[in-house]
Amino acid sequence: MVLVIVVAAVALIAGLAANRFLRPRLLSEDDGTGMAVKDLVGPLLTMTVLLLSFVLVTANGSYGKAEVASRGEARALDQLVETAEYAPAAQRGRIQADAVCYARAVREQEWPAMSDGHGSPAPSVWSTDFRLTFRTLEGKPAFGMLIGADNKRSDEREERLTQASASIPSAIFWFMLATLFITVTALGICLPRRNNRGQLITLTVITALLTTMLVIIRDVDRPFGGIVDVRPTAITEVERQATRDFLAHHQASELPCDEDGNRRAA
Repeated sequence: MVLVIVVAAVALIAGLAANRFLRPRLLSEDDGTGMAVKDLVGPLLTMTVLLLSFVLVTANGSYGKAEVASRGEARALDQLVETAEYAPAAQRGRIQADAVCYARAVREQEWPAMSDGHGSPAPSVWSTDFRLTFRTLEGKPAFGMLIGADNKRSDEREERLTQASASIPSAIFWFMLATLFITVTALGICLPRRNNRGQLITLTVITALLTTMLVIIRDVDRPFGGIVDVRPTAITEVERQATRDFLAHHQASELPCDEDGNRRAA
């Protein structure tokens, strides 16, 4: 974000400086004439806006998929907890405890790691525990439902981790940044040197809008680490419900993990 703002500011300053010192050598027209305000919105600006708009749609699609995957994972985990009620008491308690610990590991460890586009091995500890418990339920009525819910949880988690990585390649981002710089600089050169207050205001507004759009693209492309980010609200609610169900038959001290989802020492 800071890089985008700095580049845009440098482009604006470079354009105005070129207008002051380079324009008289390029053009022989009177200093009071030049490109009108309406002429600033030319082909170059149009191309820049179209490019930014296209990339913004792509980034927004990735953000939407990340939110849908996060909610889908939470629903699958909640279904896992509810289905565990049909299992024998020993397996039921273990599945519910593992669900609490899985949710904690996702919320406290994997969510912060996703801001950098990475995952965490912590939730996998508890998903492995799920499968170990399921093996003892083969042939039971709840076995198929538990497997189905766990597969759904696994798929949604994988999708969430996929969307945590930037969907826009670095090369495209740098190309957009270069296009922004060239556009603003070129428009700055075309400003008249006198009686140009309206054009200066217009160019400043255009620069601010283009910069804001590029900042939004950069932010939305990181759905778990930007200003407008996907919060772990759904998984937190499932954790609360799973904890409630577990505590209905057990003590809090029987949970096999701490508040961060780390396995406690035996």
